[in-house]
Amino acid sequence: MGRKAYQFVFITLMFLAQNSFAQELYMPRNIKEAYAKGTRSMDGKPGKNYWQNHGNYTMEISVDPKTKLVSGTETIVYQNNSKDTLRTLAVRFVNNLHKPSSPRGSEVSDDFLSNGLTITSMKIENEVYKEDARKWGTIGTVKLKKPILPNSKATINIDWNYPLSKESGREGQIDETTFFVAYSYPRVSVFDDYNGWDMLAHTDRQEFYNDFNDYKFSVKAPKNYVVYATGDLLNPDEVLLPEFASRLKKSYTTNEVMHIANEQEVKSGIVTKQYEWNVWKFEARNITDVCFGLSDHYLWDASSVVVDKKTNRRASVQAAYDVKGTDFVNSIKNNQYALDYFSNQWPGVPYPFSKMTAFQGFADMEYPMMCNDSEMGNPVFAQLVQDHEVAHTYFPFYMGINETRYAFMDEGWATTFEYLIGIEEHGKEAADKFYKDFRVKRYINDRSAEEDQPIITMSTQVSGAGYGNNSYGKASLSYLALKDMLGDEMFKKALHSYMDTWNGKHPIPWDYFNSINSATGKNLNWFFNNWFFTNNYIDIAVKSVSPDNKSIVVENVGGFAIPFDVNIVYADNSKETLHQTPEVWEKNKKSAKIALKGVKKIKQINLDGGIFMDATPKNNSWSK
Repeated sequence: MGRKAYQFVFITLMFLAQNSFAQELYMPRNIKEAYAKGTRSMDGKPGKNYWQNHGNYTMEISVDPKTKLVSGTETIVYQNNSKDTLRTLAVRFVNNLHKPSSPRGSEVSDDFLSNGLTITSMKIENEVYKEDARKWGTIGTVKLKKPILPNSKATINIDWNYPLSKESGREGQIDETTFFVAYSYPRVSVFDDYNGWDMLAHTDRQEFYNDFNDYKFSVKAPKNYVVYATGDLLNPDEVLLPEFASRLKKSYTTNEVMHIANEQEVKSGIVTKQYEWNVWKFEARNITDVCFGLSDHYLWDASSVVVDKKTNRRASVQAAYDVKGTDFVNSIKNNQYALDYFSNQWPGVPYPFSKMTAFQGFADMEYPMMCNDSEMGNPVFAQLVQDHEVAHTYFPFYMGINETRYAFMDEGWATTFEYLIGIEEHGKEAADKFYKDFRVKRYINDRSAEEDQPIITMSTQVSGAGYGNNSYGKASLSYLALKDMLGDEMFKKALHSYMDTWNGKHPIPWDYFNSINSATGKNLNWFFNNWFFTNNYIDIAVKSVSPDNKSIVVENVGGFAIPFDVNIVYADNSKETLHQTPEVWEKNKKSAKIALKGVKKIKQINLDGGIFMDATPKNNSWSK
């Protein structure tokens, strides 16, 4: 064996020794290949060969309230940063979900259905393509006449139109003159390092996976229609009458809640310029998507809040809602609080965008810089839902995770932040009760196999209760269990390391696991394997109490490494609580021996997991 061969073997062995903890977790073959190619690294960082593609989108979009037709002209300058030669182009159009032939997870009414996308013109590098989008599902494949070479650009021109569905879901008609327009333009699907083209068909259950792109777009709408959108409004003076443009500009620099346009002003038709059509121009950079809403009768409130105290940077906070939308009256104050909390407490990363708009609709859905929330008639619940959607700013819009495959990487975090901000807003008792009632109780009381599928299971492979629980409740519990085990300071340090490393990129679950391991300097794969790769559930029990009162044995029947309190009542009726972090299960996943002081005789013991609700609480207690 030559010297270079010896060096190679030595380096390989050192690498394996230093990173063996990262290889203990199951990886699908395509993920292993990404690490082998060096696009991802076992230290939790993007590998030396990491890349991702990028699009520069320029779009002119029109909405005709009479015909309910959205039409657009777009130019995409697409940068292929991979080492692959692209011989096909995958074009995604989520709104084709409304076509009768598209796959859906549930039944829909006729009002939900539409004809989908029509492409009236398509050119790629000035070559004309006659693509019949009627044959497409939510994704179509275009065979390229000229391949896109590695590290080169291609210019794509598309003219298109589609009808807004009468029944609104995540987008569509809200009422006769109010529309939420999302997923409204054909876009290049993601081409990544572990799957190539993302060709998964979109359903009404799965969410999204998009590249980080730059957008300049305009929305043409009739007079008296106000347009609310992702990004900065570039031309307020061209579309608003002077008084209303002045109010909007003032709202950017004040904490005062301003009524940009009230009910009477909207009814009087004195808000927008009175041209037959107005063109609203917006810009957003390094973002995964853009959307907009418009209405001729919605009220418009606005203010702002400091989101970065080091630079004194403010973000605009806006709300658009019907006069009957009572949940939205306090939307500005609620979102000022939310943006401040998320920026400074959990996750403790300054809100990265320039605006957040709450738009009254039906979806209870997040979008970059916007949320489309329904009127619930319950201000407390409405605030919690809005908190959840705004929390999604970080996952998946700051961290470009693949929601389609790994929904727990964003829904679990939004659920966690929703719980933590809820403690601040309503107190721990109320937040715990809501979390248990809404996120845990149905899961833990449902003994069906769907509930106990491993969280790592691809989100496209689970449905119903399995999808909801894996994505939201169980995933959130794993993050909160990790927080309990590490302590707030270490947990925040590790979380920030992960977020700083993968901001604006596409992390996958193994990047999260490896990043947390590296940031903490701990081998936590036993914990990640326990929570993400098993069929565990939550169920602990008191197995025995030693005769000398010096120890108890707690059995982990369900298997999850959860935190819990040991509540002790002594013979003299004095009480003591011993908190156990998930670390108690590291060496033995099924049984834990807990040392007690052994000074007093024990009368009663009760195990309490708090929000980690137990499947069989009867065996959590012991009495002498």
